[in-house]
Amino acid sequence: MSTTNQIAVLVSLMVNAVLFGFGVIAVLSIPAVSAEAVWLVPAVIVLSFATTPFIARWIAPRLRLRGRHGLRAQA
Repeated sequence: MSTTNQIAVLVSLMVNAVLFGFGVIAVLSIPAVSAEAVWLVPAVIVLSFATTPFIARWIAPRLRLRGRHGLRAQA
């Protein structure tokens, strides 16, 4: 397994938690939507699991960059 894939697996845990948290807070904090929470919370779970690999795979290579934003690596 490549280093980028290993980083993506580790990042996916955090990405999934953030996506799920945002989704559940949005569902439960809006009164008009919270009435349908029985159906929307499982939808949030499925959507967070479905989008996590794509976002984690997008973030992982950026974590390996050095000198990003004009910063130089310490020698």
